[in-house]
Amino acid sequence: MESVNTKETGISIQVSLSGYSFKVSGSEGESRSEWLPAGRIFTTPEFQRRYSSVEISLFTPKVTLVPESFFSAASAREALSEVSRLRETDYVEYVPVPRFGAVMVYSNSIGESLSETVARTVFDTSGNTARVLPELWFILRDLQSCPDYNKILCSWMDGWLFIAVAQGSSLLLANVFEAADFTTAEYFIFLAMKRLQLNPEVSSICFRTPLEYEQEMSLYRYFKSVEQL
Repeated sequence: MESVNTKETGISIQVSLSGYSFKVSGSEGESRSEWLPAGRIFTTPEFQRRYSSVEISLFTPKVTLVPESFFSAASAREALSEVSRLRETDYVEYVPVPRFGAVMVYSNSIGESLSETVARTVFDTSGNTARVLPELWFILRDLQSCPDYNKILCSWMDGWLFIAVAQGSSLLLANVFEAADFTTAEYFIFLAMKRLQLNPEVSSICFRTPLEYEQEMSLYRYFKSVEQL
């Protein structure tokens, strides 16, 4: 393990079935990796350092949002099973989303072990590991970073679209859609905009996952701007 005296102050890691990417931020700005295959994890030099903050997100589609007033830890599994197909062996967890007065119920049991390996590999400066949380949790957290009053933040990876939409501080939508290709992902984005009666021409859309040039240009045909968070 390298010395904890590193100029980088934080690392945010995204993990999916197909691989991972990460963003390192610090006093000298930030750097973002390309999407990397799982086999690269043990040769990634950034994972051999320690950081003041470590975040790990997993692209799990097994996730739902429950209002605080209706949430019960005893019925968390039942709540998740209403929107996701769970196996008996799937482990169900939950985490508060206080900004929106809700609790996120989720399962990281999606047939991968990469996220657990990352969590056991990357430590903070105190030697602690990070909790692996759903990508949708980070999307809700980062909604406030979207520049406009209409806030649209998405991630698309491994055939799943993760999307949250808010107006100001009011959450309108937080959901996961199965989208095998980017055209299908766009369909669900525009469907959400139509149902919420939001005009994309005066709205910016933000992504936490990388966009190819063609994907970005396709979105620019409809939205005021396309931002990468």
